[in-house]
Amino acid sequence: MIITVASFKGGVGKTTTAVHLAAFLSERAPVLLIDGDPNRSASGWARRGALPFKVVDERQAARFARDFDDIVIDTKARPGREDLEALAGGCDLLVVPTTPDALSLDALALTVDALKNLGAERYRVLLTMVPPKPSRDGGEARAMLEEAGLPLFAAGVRRLAAFQKAALLGVPVSAVKGDPRAAAGWDDYRDVGLELS
Repeated sequence: MIITVASFKGGVGKTTTAVHLAAFLSERAPVLLIDGDPNRSASGWARRGALPFKVVDERQAARFARDFDDIVIDTKARPGREDLEALAGGCDLLVVPTTPDALSLDALALTVDALKNLGAERYRVLLTMVPPKPSRDGGEARAMLEEAGLPLFAAGVRRLAAFQKAALLGVPVSAVKGDPRAAAGWDDYRDVGLELS
């Protein structure tokens, strides 16, 4: 399976999503994460610690891809039309993360319009960094996306400091020690991963 994670806006959890979907998939088979973001965020994450999968720069992808059943691709923010067409056509599922704030939802609308214009159908929206209750932002955003008829993951990912700790340590959130919310963060991505099948 090839899963690509892309968004027209930075700061929506794109790399965090790529890392954690790769971690989930690595529980069943070896996984390759291709870092196609010019910031090389996934590569930096991997250098700081120990991820349970291989991370390579996009320029090395051809050398390694044939050795893995599952591949997750982290992309640059704000892909152009040609990039988006290649990304959507070159994967089994395009995951489009968005936070439930107005600016991110505006960028999501641009991404979805571009995908529709390309005739892309294999994509799903993932709500990330959903604030805790009593905030209703997550529920309101989900209702709006469902009303718009967008393909949406049933699971969402909560806003948790444990994800920042995981990035600093270079591990998936499931390996963060001393943070009682780390397990909840892993549960969120495990639920998303279960929807991939």
